[in-house]
Amino acid sequence: MNGDIDTLEGLSKHYKDSVPADLREAKSFEWYLEEVYSDPRIARNAHQRVADMFDHYGTEYDEEAGVVEYLMASEDPIHDGENTFYGREVHESIHEFVNKVKSGARGLGPEKRIKLLLGPVGSGKSHFDWMVRRYFEDYTMRDDGRMYTFRWTNLTDVIRDQDPADDVVQSPMNQDPIVLVPQEQRDMIIQQLNESLDAPYTIRNDQALDPASEFYMDKLLAYYDDDLEEVVSNHIEIIRLVASENKRQCVETFEPKDKKNQDETELTGDVNYSKLAVYGESDPRAFDYSGAFCNANRGLFSGEELLKLQREFLYDFLHASQEQTIKPKNNPRIDIDQVIVGRTNMPEYRDKKGDEKMEAFNDRTKRIDFPYVLEYSEESEIYRKMLRNADVPDMHIEPHTMEMAGLFGVLTRIVEPDGGNISLVQKAKAYNGEIDEGDDTDVKKLREEAEAKADIGEGMEGVSARFIGDEIAEAIMDSTHRDRNYLSPLSMFTHFEENLENHGSIPEENLERYHRYLEMVREEYKERAIEDVRHALAYDLDEIQRQGEKYMDHVMAYIDDATVQDELTGREQEPDEKFLRSVEEKLDIPEDRKDDFRQEVSNWVSRRAREGQAFDPQDNDRLRRALERKLWEDKKHNINFSALVSANELDDDERNAWIDALVEQGYSREGAREVLEFAGAEVAKSELEA
Repeated sequence: MNGDIDTLEGLSKHYKDSVPADLREAKSFEWYLEEVYSDPRIARNAHQRVADMFDHYGTEYDEEAGVVEYLMASEDPIHDGENTFYGREVHESIHEFVNKVKSGARGLGPEKRIKLLLGPVGSGKSHFDWMVRRYFEDYTMRDDGRMYTFRWTNLTDVIRDQDPADDVVQSPMNQDPIVLVPQEQRDMIIQQLNESLDAPYTIRNDQALDPASEFYMDKLLAYYDDDLEEVVSNHIEIIRLVASENKRQCVETFEPKDKKNQDETELTGDVNYSKLAVYGESDPRAFDYSGAFCNANRGLFSGEELLKLQREFLYDFLHASQEQTIKPKNNPRIDIDQVIVGRTNMPEYRDKKGDEKMEAFNDRTKRIDFPYVLEYSEESEIYRKMLRNADVPDMHIEPHTMEMAGLFGVLTRIVEPDGGNISLVQKAKAYNGEIDEGDDTDVKKLREEAEAKADIGEGMEGVSARFIGDEIAEAIMDSTHRDRNYLSPLSMFTHFEENLENHGSIPEENLERYHRYLEMVREEYKERAIEDVRHALAYDLDEIQRQGEKYMDHVMAYIDDATVQDELTGREQEPDEKFLRSVEEKLDIPEDRKDDFRQEVSNWVSRRAREGQAFDPQDNDRLRRALERKLWEDKKHNINFSALVSANELDDDERNAWIDALVEQGYSREGAREVLEFAGAEVAKSELEA
């Protein structure tokens, strides 16, 4: 155990060091004024504080995608990476969300809008919303994110009918202490603050005191003959305000319930019946500021499944967003300051989108699409994260397992490309960045075509990472029960195939298409498995180097219209076109594209030579693959593939050598045996068919 927390004293010190030093201290209003003049950001509004929060934890700019990645999402520093997000599409959505918040911080309009996260089930929108709330809590604990509120004290000294239990009353809405200053004088303070503020926004605050605080202020000003200094000196204490969803303080979530068990008071607050007998029905002190909008003031309001709410409840959101006020029943309006975030799934959105009665609500929302991940390597990281965060049995994950799971998920989400120039799998690979130099695949055009064809957007439909993660978990447990300590794509495919029909979120009309996609993934895995076995059975670095040098000699002679010296006779001869094509055909380079490829590798070799680097085909992925496949073609006729399927027909030493070679590629020994048998059977079958 860590030495500093193995005793109660150590634990106590660790906790005390983790909380703000002034968390329990009461300060004077004069102290607050001095503090806010020295650091005007203390008086930020909710949008400004949330905007700064995203930057506080760090940013990285992805030039290729033109997207800012926020490290709280891409690295999750306060949870040691447990909740990282993957995928270009997701980070684009987060970037868009933050831009809306930052626009709101500048007063450009989005501060008066609901930020509506729209996406299919399991796309991560709820988790992102949860992360924002957790980070806001953490940020307000830090010096950069600090904020303050106030409490009324010694009220019974002046107000005769004040309940002794209410001698000290915290600001019911946790308002910034600056609202205690009348607007004219407040504007003068704010002008001075903005003159020294180093930020892309200006401090603004024209809120009125909440009704209860307004009542106390009026009573006390009357008592002190309008001497504001006397009021705040004798009856105001400034306290640190820290966001906490558990305490319903500056962070609040709201979810739909049965309409019989839910009313608007859950949003706006209600009468405090225990105080009615003390203060009377019309007294603002008899109001209970426990509505969700009240609790979220100064921070974040999160509306779960927002569009499932009854229409009459959504009306409260119109005032809360546009006017930034709430109107409790039989009570005056109350100013609010919060970032309102809503989440909804696709069916509810489609249902409300065409509803004319929802026009006002729709006009007050800023939709932010939160699609599924469309890069299968990024999708595979989601599953790896799932395993990292779980107590996984001692299970070896074989090569390609997570990638093939991710590929299946992506195939169900992307729009089938137009025409026959590119297959669905090729499109998925292009989205994954697997585009060979010289390839004319235009990813941007593919995305634009897909967006035009999709109902709402590409990635807004398909199989969720949640379903695939569940099946991976089932496959792991099944392997455990069978005393298998490895998980391979083959066993995972079996679980996908068996359980597609049993998953409630997959429409029946999609099942046939998804089974077809699964076969595509099987075919892709077969190619990769054969490639791995090919590497293990026929790999020879020296031979690949020799063949690579020969290929480049003939390419250079071809380009320069020169001759090349024959290896055996030493005579000058024309470049060996048959040999050149035998290499290039391994990459499916057609006759009419051979010159482009030859010029490409020639430029690569020349560039390396200028940099003083020796020729090594291992450093050029396309050339390496072509040479490996050429070597395989030359050697495979000497391999008994049928024998791979049966251990009895193969020399143990030879088989163990091949297994060792596969282990070096990341396989377990059991997984290596499986892939040897699988690939051997497939190659043997293709050889027979040939």
